[in-house]
Amino acid sequence: MGKQRTEKLTGKRFKGLSSFEHGRKAGMGVLVVNLGTPDEPTTSSVRRYLAEFLSDRRVIEIPKLLWMLILHGIILRIRPAKSARAYKTVWSEQGSPLMAGSADLSSKILSLLNDRIPGKCNVQLAMRYGNPSIKDGLEKLHAQGAERIMVLPLYPQYSGATTGSVADAVFSNLSKWRWVPELRMLGAYHDDADYILAVAQSIYTHWQVNGNLTDKKLDKGHKLFISFHGMPKATLNAGDPYFCHCHKTARLIATELNLNEDQWEMAFQSRFGKAEWLQPYAAKRFVELPEEGVKNITVVCPGFSIDCLETLEEIAIEGREEFIAAGGQSFEYITALNSSAQHVDFMVNRIVENASAWPELKKDLDINNKKTELTKQLALAAGGI
Repeated sequence: MGKQRTEKLTGKRFKGLSSFEHGRKAGMGVLVVNLGTPDEPTTSSVRRYLAEFLSDRRVIEIPKLLWMLILHGIILRIRPAKSARAYKTVWSEQGSPLMAGSADLSSKILSLLNDRIPGKCNVQLAMRYGNPSIKDGLEKLHAQGAERIMVLPLYPQYSGATTGSVADAVFSNLSKWRWVPELRMLGAYHDDADYILAVAQSIYTHWQVNGNLTDKKLDKGHKLFISFHGMPKATLNAGDPYFCHCHKTARLIATELNLNEDQWEMAFQSRFGKAEWLQPYAAKRFVELPEEGVKNITVVCPGFSIDCLETLEEIAIEGREEFIAAGGQSFEYITALNSSAQHVDFMVNRIVENASAWPELKKDLDINNKKTELTKQLALAAGGI
């Protein structure tokens, strides 16, 4: 009775593989993680998504009881319908632009990784909120034989509400596993030279195509507007590096493009609620710029790796309308890096660099395979599976 009870208890406490094969061909896995999106542009689907997103203590740090009353008593009764209408303006046959773009990027990362490294590697896409979940992504990699997993959040600038929250979800899920894989959690790349170059080149190419350059320099009267997702100012005061990371990204992009101080500026978008957020506010600046004599702007959002509601609807549609209504003449939005060849190459380089000591990147795979076969033979000789 005691033995059966012990087996029953231990079996439930930690999750393991139902049938493990000793000597199996192990590999590495990459979990590509983005923020998330509703499954459909409907009020009910948006409500489910927002309920999960806005219940994250990393995202909303005010007292839990007070926030739950506000969230379920007000926000989830009003905001989902409005957000669903906004999602419908950017939804396509492929679904959510964030999901479609993230899936395409993940697929191309896997393809290039298979060309670049000799060992076994799998890639899974996960969303911090919504589907596919981080839990499902980790379990799929585990089932595919990943004994080493690299987590790749698609957030260039670090924030506790983004990269920090991904780490929480990954560690929480792995805490329930019997065999915890070797783990590598990648962080910010806000000042990575290749990332800065990729964004700057996308801007410069856009200017070339649209005739915004004179003698390879930005035309006078045209300004680069760099917008980042906003965060409550309280997070900066609490020690979150996001504000500083955004400023450094913007400055490095402007430097790479050889812009003068009066040829660019940065701001923060997506303000939510009545509390003070990081400033300046993008929506406010869109109205003020024409009054200051700036009639032509190019807008880029380098905090977003994949285009989504916040870039395609809030900036490219609403932002343009606000700017033109205030007297602006030209509002040009440059898409995110998405699944461009340069973005894929950059991400694969990051993965390879950070996994350089893992056996999947070693060229002498024949030695590793012999060791694997020997392990299997020893296990069989000892009566293993």
